Amino acid sequence: MFNQRICSCLLVIASTLGCNQGVSPVPSKEASVATAEKHDHSHEGPHHGSLIELGQEEFHAEFVHDANSVTIYVLDSTAKLSVPIDASEVLINLVHDGKPEQFALVAAPEANDPNGKSSRFTSNDATLVRHIDNDSVRPKLSLTINGKPYQGAIAHSHEHSR
Repeated sequence: MFNQRICSCLLVIASTLGCNQGVSPVPSKEASVATAEKHDHSHEGPHHGSLIELGQEEFHAEFVHDANSVTIYVLDSTAKLSVPIDASEVLINLVHDGKPEQFALVAAPEANDPNGKSSRFTSNDATLVRHIDNDSVRPKLSLTINGKPYQGAIAHSHEHSR
């Protein structure tokens, strides 16, 4: 009887400690909250454009375009607030017909920014507007924020802003 109890106890201990293969541990409430806070933003920006992750979500950019223009908005880590930067342009690099091309989007400072910084950059380049939706061009945004260079892939949503 004593041996049966020991064996039963050992089986319970073994199954509890190391025999739960294929079963994922349940994340703690704190881990779930931290993950939710880190990714507490949609995939659409405040101007209804596609979001571009910059760094490890240190910043975001929002990509908006219509039939005549392409606009990039620089946003904070939550992808909700504008971040004016000290740059006269940002760049979009893409490969079109097997050739790399680079397009500058010019700063369009907000009237209320006394320092002339901008969180909005625009281009009316017809070639960029025409090719930006082509899945094969692999567009990437390149910019510098506070002296640090960032690059992010521009995802194709195939939805144009109004």
